[in-house]
Amino acid sequence: MTDLSRRVLQQFQVRKKRNQKTDFIDLIKSYYSDTVIEEGGFGKNRNIVIGNVDTAKIIFTAHYDTCAQLPFPNLIFPKNILFTLLYSLLIAAPFFILLIPVYFIVDYFSQSFIISYYTYILFVLVLMISVFYAGKPNEHTANDNTSGVVTVLETISKLPPEQRSKCAFVLFDNEENGMLGSAFFRKKHKSVLENKLIVNIDCVGDGDHILFVSNKKARKNFGDAFNSSFKCAEGKSIRFEKSSNTFYPSDQMGFPTNIAVATLKKKPVIGYYLDKIHTKKDMNCDENNIDIISSGFVEFVSKV
Repeated sequence: MTDLSRRVLQQFQVRKKRNQKTDFIDLIKSYYSDTVIEEGGFGKNRNIVIGNVDTAKIIFTAHYDTCAQLPFPNLIFPKNILFTLLYSLLIAAPFFILLIPVYFIVDYFSQSFIISYYTYILFVLVLMISVFYAGKPNEHTANDNTSGVVTVLETISKLPPEQRSKCAFVLFDNEENGMLGSAFFRKKHKSVLENKLIVNIDCVGDGDHILFVSNKKARKNFGDAFNSSFKCAEGKSIRFEKSSNTFYPSDQMGFPTNIAVATLKKKPVIGYYLDKIHTKKDMNCDENNIDIISSGFVEFVSKV
């Protein structure tokens, strides 16, 4: 890994508060003179753009903001929608149960079902937002999404100068708050994004199964070159999936031509899954994954 990647892993894993993001932005600007900070949109986004979005054929992206620390992991099952829905309900249930007294207290004083119900829902939403978004910054974000940031940086470092001009690199803000940064970027550059490939890297540091999820347009325009660019190392596997039957919720969603990249674990029954993220146990960033993916990106760019 480059010196910059190691510094990010060792010193800049916490990027939730504005001052923490500013420190990280200053670090990136000190390494790349062509860095531009695009500010705006709902949530006061600050997206980090390296290279020329207008002329690039491929845009490699990752979100650099980090999450609040939660007492439970944000489990994701990309190939098992049922498990994803059940786990989401399981996470939400304690909030609804804990605040049941609010409903009865309001109902006692108001004698109105409508007032009681909507007050109860409001309290649930406020509590969930406080826990998920306004809580203590997670100190360990090796996988989510320092691994994605480092993969982007490693790709930049490996690309020959004559190939780098084909690419732009974007680190999105506010993914954890509802993918606000990527939405702002998409709106700002809408006129030029239709045929550009967005390759979004999110959580590639933990797991031996490397997952690439492409939408139809990405497969049609770039599929053969992309799929032939990755060589698997011992103990690793590579899967190429369609977005129509694989759900990976991240910043690539909404772009006309997109590929999502993640690494997963696998168990019987539940299949492929992502765990530990949003908790203090998110401490693994497998350098082999980073090298396989970034080297594959370099090979792919040479074919485009």
